[in-house]
Amino acid sequence: MVREKKQALWQAAKVGRYCVAVVFVIGLALALSGCSKPPQPPVPEEAAKPTGLESIPASDPLKYPRISDMANWKNPYLVVREDGIGMVDLSNHEIHMLKPEEVPAELVALSPTAWPYGRAVLIAQAIPKDASEQTKASLRKNRALLIGTLKELDVQYQEAP
Repeated sequence: MVREKKQALWQAAKVGRYCVAVVFVIGLALALSGCSKPPQPPVPEEAAKPTGLESIPASDPLKYPRISDMANWKNPYLVVREDGIGMVDLSNHEIHMLKPEEVPAELVALSPTAWPYGRAVLIAQAIPKDASEQTKASLRKNRALLIGTLKELDVQYQEAP
């Protein structure tokens, strides 16, 4: 009987060690699965490329005229057309046609006094004479190129009514 008790105790100890080992392995597996890669140092953002408009303050919407008074807009005014981007010369109300890629240079060439509301422009879209799908596609393309350019230049835009 003593021998049977010793064997029973031996079996219980063996099972207990097995259970402890299983619990240890499961715990280790859970601990390792919870680990992730160590935090990576933040990747420095690309240094902001100079645009030439840094001297112009950020836009101030509080200075904009009311929507009903957009005729009194004093900042640069751009018109999206199917054949390019028209830049309105506010002094004589002439439109100078530009290719989309010429817009940044033209905006940079403006005097700082041309930006009383800060870095913001007014955008209008010309009503095409020909409403074909090709014309509409050209308008969409030129508008998208203009908006992308303005975002790259950190220039806000206001849509003309």
